[in-house]
Amino acid sequence: MAIKKYKPTSAGRRNSSVNKHEVITKSTPEKSLTRPLKKTGGRNHSGKITARHRGGGHKRKYRIIDFKRNKDEMAGEVMSIEYDPNRSVNIALIQYEDGEKRYILAPHGITVGQKIYSGPSAEPRSGNCLPLSKIPMGLPIHNIEMNPGQGGKLVRAAGGSAKLAAREGNKATIILPSGEMRMVNSQCRATIGQLGNMEHQGIRWGKAGRKRHLGRRPHVRGSAMNPVAHPMGGGEGRRAGGRHPVSPTGKLAKGGKTRRKRKGSNKMIIRRRRNVRNGQLVL
Repeated sequence: MAIKKYKPTSAGRRNSSVNKHEVITKSTPEKSLTRPLKKTGGRNHSGKITARHRGGGHKRKYRIIDFKRNKDEMAGEVMSIEYDPNRSVNIALIQYEDGEKRYILAPHGITVGQKIYSGPSAEPRSGNCLPLSKIPMGLPIHNIEMNPGQGGKLVRAAGGSAKLAAREGNKATIILPSGEMRMVNSQCRATIGQLGNMEHQGIRWGKAGRKRHLGRRPHVRGSAMNPVAHPMGGGEGRRAGGRHPVSPTGKLAKGGKTRRKRKGSNKMIIRRRRNVRNGQLVL
């Protein structure tokens, strides 16, 4: 694993580790593929906080990623592997034969100078993008579309990979990293291979300041608040609240189902995702 641990020169250093980024070949992004990224602090257009514990953080530029991979029948050369502050996985800069440049999510094992292809006639090799109808069974895939031409929506985090399990008619069955098994249209595209930067999960942040750099503010327990601020707040001593744990708006917070029962895509889900609680698999 490319994770570096420092000598314990302070309390924060003792319990922290960093990614060495050995595969990164370029430190500055392609200017034509970046745009400004405005901070919201977790607030919507009305100024109301809709995502808690957000705010601050280092200034970033957004890298425009090609999730659609619709540059068919044209070879693209990997120019560099870069760090993206907006996601856990690294990105790769691709230059096509016509001179156009695009960013893609970097799969594990991709190297500078490698050729990649997109389209139904592409070979099923790591980094190539094909419709699910053309991908052999059992291959690891990522950046999977949910509707043809929409662009990849599933499996985009570091180290992620799904598996193509079956095909029947115009539907393909995939097994997602969460354990969920679902069907999607076989004309939806996916990229071959497992996403890189797999050591991301092994990083220890060590101190609160490193989370603040990422734009994460302190997370306060509801039971430590007053009754006016949270349903679990108040009481004499450390009270459990007398009810199942909930969010500030009263929504179940520990495994409660929040998905609409009549959602149209329910029929596409064959097996629900695994329920993991406190690191243990709950069947």
